[in-house]
Amino acid sequence: MEPGLVDGSRVCIIGGGPAGSLSALHLLNFARQKGIRLDVTIFEPRDYAALGPRGCKGCAGILSTRLLNGLASLEISLPKEVIQSELHSYSVHVDGDIIRIDQPDPRRRLVSVYRGGGPHLLPGEPPESFDRYLLSQACARGARLVRSSVKNVSSEKLPVVSTSRESYPADLVVLATGLSSNNPFSPSYGYRSPGTEIMVQDEVLRPADWPADEVKVYLKQPSGMIFGVLTPKGRCLNVSLLGHGLTQDAVTRFIDALEIDSDHLSLVGLCGCAPRIAVRPAKHFYGDRWVAVGDAAVTRLYKDGIGSAFFTAKTAMRIAVSEGITKHAFRKGYYPYCRSIAADNAYGQLLFRLWEITVRTPFLLEGWKRAVRCEMEVPSDQRIHMRILWGMLTGDELYKDLAYLFLRRPAVRGLLIGLRQTT
Repeated sequence: MEPGLVDGSRVCIIGGGPAGSLSALHLLNFARQKGIRLDVTIFEPRDYAALGPRGCKGCAGILSTRLLNGLASLEISLPKEVIQSELHSYSVHVDGDIIRIDQPDPRRRLVSVYRGGGPHLLPGEPPESFDRYLLSQACARGARLVRSSVKNVSSEKLPVVSTSRESYPADLVVLATGLSSNNPFSPSYGYRSPGTEIMVQDEVLRPADWPADEVKVYLKQPSGMIFGVLTPKGRCLNVSLLGHGLTQDAVTRFIDALEIDSDHLSLVGLCGCAPRIAVRPAKHFYGDRWVAVGDAAVTRLYKDGIGSAFFTAKTAMRIAVSEGITKHAFRKGYYPYCRSIAADNAYGQLLFRLWEITVRTPFLLEGWKRAVRCEMEVPSDQRIHMRILWGMLTGDELYKDLAYLFLRRPAVRGLLIGLRQTT
């Protein structure tokens, strides 16, 4: 019989962000269903109520319907203080044209939150932290929080998690550190971090007349950018730039290039950062008595990283409780799920590459815009190109499903008609 978790087993979770908190919540939930009591310890030195980078890991902070439904399955409903904005539409700005894309399905929600205590230059009371709330829920349901960094995880008969003050033998270790450059595992574990790219972000004050529920997407500027996104977050707008070779000054150049009066939108950033985002999965991200979840293992390309944390944590913890904590158990039950995320990301790479080509090819871009304008005249459930772009911008649908939509006859026919109208 394979080793598994039993009454009194100690699980050490390294990282108290969403991946770590959700691992604890899922683990305690599955253990309760099985009738066993576990000693669950979360190691996290960061104070998620702190302002600026000290309390935040650099994230646009958009939560998808998929994640919100998942939280509901754990009987977690976000307080109104945590939710900064309910988002209902996107407006795409390109070459002086504005294309408004309303939420394809009104039953689906999209909200923005702050991961930490908000921008460090934001005046007034700081907003509530999503990460702090989630961690508090994990602790309220039985997890113990240790406010220390993990310095090392050694490989003995059992894994031993060591801080600067104490060592903790563990039956299972869960790596939930996101893309932290500090890999605590000894080389014998063989863990290798995910491949990453840089995303540039900042926060600016939201003008009083700026729609509180509309995300604005701008294309082409500055050079190297695939798109820039302005997302309402309470009193602020989150500025996120996705592209190649972007530097921190790209935010200033981006805002300066917008077709908006510079007096209308402040050029003064409140909390700039250039976080790494995962674009390839980690290698050797599970083994006997240890497993990585969330960004530390695999995440969806560019979008819905917290949603990926929820479902990788759920899958890994279910396997740990019901199937075992060996490398074989994780390979059989956890690896296939992670592989499906990586496979879906390949479709995402294709979609974003096609979109990049379209944006930089005037003939294709004009044809796409005409196809979208034609969709304005049909019922919302037939607006294929709008749904594809909504899914790419929000991460609310699988990239594979979006790619198949793009290749279906209605989408191809609409694009061909749009291209013919440009000649």
